[in-house]
Amino acid sequence: MIRIVFGLFFCCVAAGGVARGPVAETISPPNVFLITIDTLRADHVHCYGYGPIKTPALDKLAKEGVRFAQAFTPSPITNASHTSILTGLLPSSHGVSDFGIPLSTSHPALAGELKKNGYATAAFIGSVVLDSKQLAPGLDRGFNFYDNFPEDVKSKSRWGRIERRGMDVAQRTEQWLNAQRAGPYFVWMHLYDPHDPYEPPTPYSEEYKGRLYDGEIAYADSALGHFINFLKEKNLYDNSVIVVVGDHGEGLGDHKEDTHGIFLYDSTTHVPLIIKLANGRKAGKTVEAQVRTIDIMPTILGLLGVAVPASLDGDSLEPFFTGLEAAPRAVFGETEYPLQFGWAPLRSIRKEGFKFIEAPKPELYDLHADPGESLNHYEPWNGTVQSLRRALAELSAKSPKTGKTLPTAVSASTIDELHALGYLGSADARSATDVPQPSLLPDPKDKIGEQNLLHTAMMASEDGEPEKARVALEKVLQLDENSAIALRQLGRIEMASGNYSEAAGYLRRARDARPNDATVAIEYGRALESSGDLSGARDALLANLKLNPDQFEVRLQLGRVYLGLNDSNAAEDQFAAAVLLQPGSSEAQINLAKALIHQKKFAEAVALLEVVAEPSSRNPEIFELLAKAYASLGRRQDAQRAQLRAKSLQNSKRPQ
Repeated sequence: MIRIVFGLFFCCVAAGGVARGPVAETISPPNVFLITIDTLRADHVHCYGYGPIKTPALDKLAKEGVRFAQAFTPSPITNASHTSILTGLLPSSHGVSDFGIPLSTSHPALAGELKKNGYATAAFIGSVVLDSKQLAPGLDRGFNFYDNFPEDVKSKSRWGRIERRGMDVAQRTEQWLNAQRAGPYFVWMHLYDPHDPYEPPTPYSEEYKGRLYDGEIAYADSALGHFINFLKEKNLYDNSVIVVVGDHGEGLGDHKEDTHGIFLYDSTTHVPLIIKLANGRKAGKTVEAQVRTIDIMPTILGLLGVAVPASLDGDSLEPFFTGLEAAPRAVFGETEYPLQFGWAPLRSIRKEGFKFIEAPKPELYDLHADPGESLNHYEPWNGTVQSLRRALAELSAKSPKTGKTLPTAVSASTIDELHALGYLGSADARSATDVPQPSLLPDPKDKIGEQNLLHTAMMASEDGEPEKARVALEKVLQLDENSAIALRQLGRIEMASGNYSEAAGYLRRARDARPNDATVAIEYGRALESSGDLSGARDALLANLKLNPDQFEVRLQLGRVYLGLNDSNAAEDQFAAAVLLQPGSSEAQINLAKALIHQKKFAEAVALLEVVAEPSSRNPEIFELLAKAYASLGRRQDAQRAQLRAKSLQNSKRPQ
């Protein structure tokens, strides 16, 4: 059915323009290629009027497609913005406002709708932040193949561990297409390069020296050009709908925001959007009307003759192709990322030449007279303010009332990866669910200097520059001496440097600033333990268990502290509790065996260790403990066999 519908659609479009010959009803449905370029400001692309850069691939695509001069994202955060593109929903509708929040199966997604209509679907991502196994759960729904990052990467290089170069992403996409049978295909390709840190490869690092953000954009454009050439060589280009869009922009110091995520000004919400229709339809057209990235999904479905779900917040852009519609569409913006720092979330509406930002200190801008959003005209009795505020209230009233979705549990290593990309996660600050009145929190405008410094510190730590990170964090404390985030990061830096007493001092202050934060309490206890203050560590960890007794890591840590204090009975209790919490944990069982051996309960230790010591076990510590327990029971031959196994495993782990 889709083939017939698409053939008829082409005939209708041709009737409104220059006919290109008869179109058979059995014409193959077009392929769809969605290319999202992360952190791409519209005003840093050549075909959008920016002279100091070369973006030939984007420029050529604009000449062969439809360029939307005024396209806007609803969110300045990668996860939320991409989810909006792939669902046609606002963040308040799809609920993905934070890292690790799963996309609900109740929301139709573009890949799933196309897959149901016979499309082979695949996604290729450039950053671990969109990895569907941890930080973007559910985003892989509807894709036959989703190119996640490998687990347990040992390399400390960011390339391949948390980020892929654009050319790498393009080549992975091309390899998949080469291995497929005939389409149609829906392929999403995500280029992450313009995201900071700005480290373009040569020759872009030299050509754009001093303007490395532009260098990253130019490099991403070259990866896009490589992929476009591939499509042409494979005869896939002409009969394809190609959508290229920025997921959000970059602050670059505008409104004092260095990067993105905090504010809703045009610097981070105005993005390029180019749509090349199949067979060159409407080539070279420019649409000046204001549109949204949430309009992409219904546009693609409409072009293919696929039914558009009624629940979407976006609308098809097809009327702009034919000139039937010219009216700008209201743009809503949302960011909850400030909550990660303990600051108020923001919402905005851009309509009829004005932008209103709902914040503790509200803002109103006349965009015609002041496109840089530099002069705040807010007055509560202003008629425009009241009208736009009413529109935001109506949107809130229509938003789902299912309660806030919490992030899924992510590993400590994944949180470290998030920090390496310059982001805080929900574990770094109070969750939005803990804030009864977010509007009473500090206005992000008053705190942006702190955020810039915290971001600098995170990136410096990732780059192995602890002193640079220390300097930035100490500056944060000059602005806010009780910044739990800065205190915690300083504690981590001192722990990594072996300065355990100094680390404990910072983490104690962080705990005092955030007494109900179990994660801070764990780190404080670990610092005390490492500094030799076992009694202090014991007291801190016991206090932490009062917050939540079902903390596996705390039970393990407290058990080790008790062993250090020669209180093996108490250690046994803690390790036994850990085993109950995670029965399959060999770490908990090994530690419990240690406590049993300390108490000369050798038979119990053997019974426990023999279960853990499977033939496939590669942990020499298990067999060392078994050897000790066997020997104490007089089982000399068993002890010798266990000792030989331990030595064999130790030798196999030594570098050759």
